[in-house]
Amino acid sequence: MKKNHPFHMVSKSPWPILTSMNVFSTLLGMIMWMYMKQIIILNLGMFFTTLCLIFWWRDINRESTFQGNHTIKVMKGMKMGMLMFILSEVMFFFSFFWSFFHSSLSPSIEIGMKWPPKSIYPFNPLEIPLLNTIILLSSGASITWAHHSMLNNKMNQSIKSMIITIMMGLYFTILQEWEYKQSQFTISDSIYGATFFMSTGFHGIHVIIGTMFIMVSMMRMKMMYMSKNHHLGLEMSAWYWHFVDVVWLILYISIYWWGK
Repeated sequence: MKKNHPFHMVSKSPWPILTSMNVFSTLLGMIMWMYMKQIIILNLGMFFTTLCLIFWWRDINRESTFQGNHTIKVMKGMKMGMLMFILSEVMFFFSFFWSFFHSSLSPSIEIGMKWPPKSIYPFNPLEIPLLNTIILLSSGASITWAHHSMLNNKMNQSIKSMIITIMMGLYFTILQEWEYKQSQFTISDSIYGATFFMSTGFHGIHVIIGTMFIMVSMMRMKMMYMSKNHHLGLEMSAWYWHFVDVVWLILYISIYWWGK
C-alpha cells in the first residue's frame, strides 16, 4: 500500500500486551520468591518476557531492514525517544546520588554522626574500582572507534572495535562480581551498604544490558543489516554506553573515592 507521508504507521502487534502481562507475572513471581520461596512463576515470567522481546525486536528489525519503514523522519523520532529514555535513566541514578549525599554530607545521629558509619570498611578506590574505571573509559574509546569506522564505511574495523568493547564490558562485570564477593559489608549494613549496592548494582545491570545491546548491533552488522547511512542501532548503543561510562565516573569519584 502506497503512502504519501514519511511516518511509520505501526501495524497491529500482539507483543506489547503480551510483554506487559509477562512483566506483571515476573514481578508477581519475584514477590512469591521472596515471601513464599516459590520460584517457578518468576522463571516462567522471565522466560516469556524474553521470548516476547525477541519476537518484538525481530519484527522491528524486519520493518527497518527489509520493509524500509524507518525513514529519516522516523529515525529522528527514534533518536529523540532514545535521548528521552537516557534522560529518564539519568533521573533514576540521580535519586541514588541524592540519597548518598544526603546521608554522607550530614551524617545523622542514627549512624553515629560519622561517614562511613562505624564498622563499615569500604573498598580501596585504587584497586579494583580504579581498574574498572580504566576498563570502562577504554571501552568508551573503542565504541567511538566503532561508530567512526561505520561512518567511514569500514565494516571490519567497526566489528573488531565492537568485539573489544564487548570483551571489556564482560571483564568489567566479572571484576564487579569478584569485588562484591570480597565485600566486608552487605546491602543491609546501614545506609552506606544500601546506597553502595543499589548504585553500583543497578549500574552493573546497565553494563550487562549495554553489552547485550552492542552484541546485537554487532550481529546485525555482520549480517549486513547496517550501512554508513543507516546504523541507528549502533549509534544508540554507543549513546547508551557513553551514558554508562559517565555514571560510573560519578560513582567512582563520589562513592568509592570521596565517600571513603
